[in-house]
Amino acid sequence: MPKNAGKEISVWVKAGEAARYIAERASLEQRRPEAAVVLGSGLGVLAEEVQQAAVIPYRDIPHFPRPTVEGHAGRLVVGDLCGRTVVVMQGRLHYYEGYSLAEVTFGVRVTQRLGVPVLILTNAAGGLNPAFAAGDLMLITDHINLMPDNPLRGPNDERFGPRFPSPVGVYDRGLLEVARDVARASGFTCREGVYVAVQGPSYETEAEVAWLRGLGADAVGMSTVPEAIVACHGGQRVLGVSTITNVLGRRPGQVVSHDEVLAVADRAKGRLGALLKGLLARPWPSVA
Repeated sequence: MPKNAGKEISVWVKAGEAARYIAERASLEQRRPEAAVVLGSGLGVLAEEVQQAAVIPYRDIPHFPRPTVEGHAGRLVVGDLCGRTVVVMQGRLHYYEGYSLAEVTFGVRVTQRLGVPVLILTNAAGGLNPAFAAGDLMLITDHINLMPDNPLRGPNDERFGPRFPSPVGVYDRGLLEVARDVARASGFTCREGVYVAVQGPSYETEAEVAWLRGLGADAVGMSTVPEAIVACHGGQRVLGVSTITNVLGRRPGQVVSHDEVLAVADRAKGRLGALLKGLLARPWPSVA
């Protein structure tokens, strides 16, 4: 009988085994990735530009769950992009797929075991701010967590981080300033605002849209916040970018479809790619 039969394996051990597998497949023995990038719905094209890439399906990585949603390829791409070694998650997991938040954020834990200091989160989101337009990019400056659970619930592993981490300033101010400069240099302006995370998978009612806007949210989606919380817990710097795929509450009876989300995300991918590549190509300020 295996030594650990019947025993629960800790996330620290599982993430370590996954990280070792990735490091071997991607020849990371002599280099440490400088950033991990999570690509949201319909936003996976950036992974195609990674050079000297090791492409690893999630199904091959020990303990790694697999996404089930259209627009999420479900593979890890490790290599060089704009002068930095990066880990790109081409597809993410969502709570509404039936995964626990520990499973949803497992990929972030793996990047922490790999020693990756910066996490860049992207998503496709519905706009709540009436000043926004479909296709806008929004830099996330803060978030509201309306998920029915917290990924840090349960026993705390001090090897990852403290029992009670503070999420104040989780979206790194230095990285935000670099992103603003990159957008200006690229000829466009990023919106900025608060992202609210809901569990999904159903989209919001008209009453919920009005309520979320009243809470102070500028965009709504079904991801990102759990990963940001876990990144904060593990001491990573975070940048979050939403692609606004529609603006909610503009007319009575407005219906949103996943096909629409993917179509707008596809149209906006050029600007998102320019933003992320420009960010990776520039020096980053040290932590304040």
